[in-house]
Amino acid sequence: MSTLTAATGYIAYSRSLNIALLSSVVGTLLMAMASSAFNEVQERKTDALMKRTRLRPIPAGLVTARTASIVALVLAVAGCALLYATRGSVPALLGLLAMLWYNGIYTPLKRMTAFAVVPGSVIGALPPAIGWAAAGGSIQNPAVLSLCFLFFVWQVPHFWLLALRHQSDYANAGLPTLSRHFTSRQIFRLIFTWTAACVASSALLMLFQTITGMVAALAVIAIGVWLLWRFAFMLRRVENTARIFKAFMDINRYALVIMAAVVFDALAGP
Repeated sequence: MSTLTAATGYIAYSRSLNIALLSSVVGTLLMAMASSAFNEVQERKTDALMKRTRLRPIPAGLVTARTASIVALVLAVAGCALLYATRGSVPALLGLLAMLWYNGIYTPLKRMTAFAVVPGSVIGALPPAIGWAAAGGSIQNPAVLSLCFLFFVWQVPHFWLLALRHQSDYANAGLPTLSRHFTSRQIFRLIFTWTAACVASSALLMLFQTITGMVAALAVIAIGVWLLWRFAFMLRRVENTARIFKAFMDINRYALVIMAAVVFDALAGP
């Protein structure tokens, strides 16, 4: 997802598909892979306690933590070097910031609070800026800031739905969950409120001309209405695992349509 949003940011600024997109996407991908690998080193003990993660390479005994750390370091250096050499210092520094935020702030914070995803969602906001800067744009431009903000807000219900589906796993691993603080009805209200805020923030894409065409704007509006309608029905029973999974997939589809709309508008526009 980080790689796709970075590509979206690149195309949104360049308004074209060109060979420079490849180095931007590959550099971002390598750094995302490095961050994921470092995360698995950091969380190897809790991963071993959860059904969802116990078959990952380190807890499964397929790879040592030392080997994984070396692989992660190589990926990080390669990704950062590629971004710096081909797209300049700003994309490389933003990539490093995303890694440091994910592995240095968000990952440790998950062990302390169920609300770690709120500050942690900065990670979701950075990849579009990486792509935008890689294409030559200023990261102070409101057009890219609106795209970053949307994915910042989107990250919160996205993660809470995932955590809600696997809350027993999280509890077994000693990780804090929303159910420690709220009833099922309150959790539903939290997720729905953040989802509604995400849909509302999509209006900023038109306001700050990230999207300028009518077709893409209508697609953004339509997918937002669809998502809220789906959530209004599916999340009434948050204890229903099947419904939670459907909601999780729906919010991912929403993000994909938003990216497709931005890319379509950039390539089809004047």
